[in-house]
Amino acid sequence: MHGEYKMPGGKLVVVDLEVRDGRLAGVQVSGDFFLEPDSALDAINRALEGQPQDADEAALAAAVQRGLGSDVMMYGLSAQAIAIAVRRAVDGDAA
Repeated sequence: MHGEYKMPGGKLVVVDLEVRDGRLAGVQVSGDFFLEPDSALDAINRALEGQPQDADEAALAAAVQRGLGSDVMMYGLSAQAIAIAVRRAVDGDAA
């Protein structure tokens, strides 16, 4: 599954994932945004892995926030934007 979201005034967020047994699997977030440290992208993917397929945007954004350390800086990206891209992937609304 594939979903995209361009954050207003920000960058493109792309999410590719599968759903297995009602849970998000193989989550890969990418796009033209910047993260510091670089390891934050892995933390985002791990935070989304295993989330329920029917989780709403607020729950997904909260999972991303919980998965990130306080030292993470996001440029052109937000947890909410990631959540929107995930929902678009799951709902079949790529853009």
